[in-house]
Amino acid sequence: MESRIVLASASPRRAHILSALGVAFRVRPADVDETLQPGEDGAAAAERLARAKALAIAPSESLPVLAADTLVVCGGRVLGKPGSSAMATGMLRELQGRTHEVVTGVCVSAAGIARSGLERTAVTFAAMSEEQIAWYVATGEPLDKAGAYHIDGLGSLFVSGVQGSPSNVAGLPVRLVERLAAEAGVRLFP
Repeated sequence: MESRIVLASASPRRAHILSALGVAFRVRPADVDETLQPGEDGAAAAERLARAKALAIAPSESLPVLAADTLVVCGGRVLGKPGSSAMATGMLRELQGRTHEVVTGVCVSAAGIARSGLERTAVTFAAMSEEQIAWYVATGEPLDKAGAYHIDGLGSLFVSGVQGSPSNVAGLPVRLVERLAAEAGVRLFP
């Protein structure tokens, strides 16, 4: 099947979501500095980074480019990907027993015009014991995930509620992607 878009992400979760939807795509990860700017909140950062990723790839592509960036925000603090087991442990301690927000910025760039948007989803974690946190971190799953958990993996054991887009929590809010693609004149589905 011929590709319809370029996914500017190396995320296996985003690729899985697009594949499950039957969207033909090819992957070309964008190399963008993901450092937050001073005073930048999670929502603004997620949308800015998604745009930066799309615009880094789009000029050299003939196909439309889809990019996304997902961040976890808890108590006003942005939780990115933990750099170590100790950081993952700290993030899970912060999330356990609380509701936090998952924000994903999405950008579709086509015909020289970039359209972007933001999806927000509230996720509630159950209380976790220190033993559960240590076990989960030892699995390695939290180490490359924003907020140190994967909702479609072992992390689902600790999620007690989701309000909003479930696909957003996995890293690609499909309704937002469909809307932005349509606005850009891009047909994702035959």
